[in-house]
Amino acid sequence: MLYVLCCACEQFALLCISLSLVNFLLSKKPKVAFYTALTDAGYVGPNSADITLKYSKVFTNIGNAYSPATGFFTAPVKGVYYLQFTVCANHTGLMGVYVYKNNQKIMYNVEWKEDQLYKYFTNSVVLELMAGDAIHLVLPSTYSLYDDSNNHNTFSGTLLFPL
Repeated sequence: MLYVLCCACEQFALLCISLSLVNFLLSKKPKVAFYTALTDAGYVGPNSADITLKYSKVFTNIGNAYSPATGFFTAPVKGVYYLQFTVCANHTGLMGVYVYKNNQKIMYNVEWKEDQLYKYFTNSVVLELMAGDAIHLVLPSTYSLYDDSNNHNTFSGTLLFPL
C-alpha cells in the first residue's frame, strides 16, 4: 500500500511540473489583439487624394501594435494574423477601401450605393507577417464612408499563432 501511495505522489508531482511548464510556455506566448472604430465625426471623404484611415476609437489594443496616430497595425512578432474590417456608408456613391501590407496594395473592396440607407460590407484576411510588417486601410479619393458613435466602421485583428 505504501508503494502505491508513493507512486501516486510521484505521478502527482510530475503532473504538477507538467502543468507549471505549460503555464510558463503559455505566459511567454505573445499576446496581440486590437479592435478599433473610425470616428464620431460623420462623413469621411470624398477627398481629392487617397487617405490612410486612422481609426481613432481604440477599444482593445493588447500588445500596443495598433497606432491610432498613424492608422497602422504593425506586427510585433513573426506569425499568422487574422485581420477584419467593416465599412459603412449611407449615401449614394462609392464606398470601399484598399488594404495595404507595407507599401503594397493586397486587397481592394468596393460597393456602389444607390440609396440613402446604411450599407455595410465586411471582409477579412489571414496573413503571414514578419515582425515590423505594417497593415493599413486606405480610402480611395472619390469614395466616402460614414461613422458616428454607433461605430459602423471597424478594424480589428489578432495574432493566431507565432512562427
